[in-house]
Amino acid sequence: MTKTRYTPDRGLTTRMVTTMFLIGLLYVVLVGVLIAVLHGAWPIILILAGALFIAQFWFSDRIAAFSMGAREVTPEQAPELHGAIDRICALADMPKPRVAIAQSDIPNAFATGRSERTALVCATTGLLRRLEPEELEGVLAHEMSHVAHRDVAVMTIASFLGVLAGLITRFALFSGLSRSRGSDPVGIALMLIPLVSAVVYAIGFLLTRLLSRYRELSADRTAALLTGRPSALASALTKVSGQMARIPTEDLRKAEPYNAFFFVPAFSSKESLGRLLSSHPTLEQRLDQLGRISAELARP
Repeated sequence: MTKTRYTPDRGLTTRMVTTMFLIGLLYVVLVGVLIAVLHGAWPIILILAGALFIAQFWFSDRIAAFSMGAREVTPEQAPELHGAIDRICALADMPKPRVAIAQSDIPNAFATGRSERTALVCATTGLLRRLEPEELEGVLAHEMSHVAHRDVAVMTIASFLGVLAGLITRFALFSGLSRSRGSDPVGIALMLIPLVSAVVYAIGFLLTRLLSRYRELSADRTAALLTGRPSALASALTKVSGQMARIPTEDLRKAEPYNAFFFVPAFSSKESLGRLLSSHPTLEQRLDQLGRISAELARP
């Protein structure tokens, strides 16, 4: 990773590395089970897995940006947005990403790109209309933290396990149904693969969501320390979260599939299960962390 002035958080980093290790271990176990059961078919499995991974890694960010209607803008078209990103890039000592705006009343922002070279930071028209300059800068610093730490690439790699497990479930189920003949051990083994894949998918999904919540907290923290204004980021979080309740439910439902990319999720739940499945920490957790950072910065 290119060195920037974003402050590292060793505690969060340790937890994220541990979570990534567990996700990788699940992937290895799944592929190992498939090779052991399918014997001669293992080269096809590895080739298929590799091709899927490359396709998702290289194209998922472009597909996401296109799906969310991100349109690149010049400094003349969006001087305030470009100016804020220019200031953050100077503070962080990192190259400027491409800048885009999405025509949506949902107040939000997101970053895509596998690296700083391919990065794109986008704000919606709803966000630009509602936030003050300092609040907007805090949100953009959060998104630029994702760029600096290559979070899009990390989350793409982490979520790949779920895609692979789902594909293998369908493939193995079809093969098992077609080859099963009474007590044929191969057919029985193939019928067990969907169960293994489903378990792996469920565990991988929960670990990926946990990793996403860690990365959101890390982006909040590093953005607050970089700008030196955690209160501005807290204000933006409170304002955006409050405005979500005024957005039509139909529009929020359309945006919900892209929650993992957003600064604030289109939908959030206060229920325990909902928090477990969420891609973002709760508003209370985020504000509590920013409050602690404010107290630290105020100390002489």
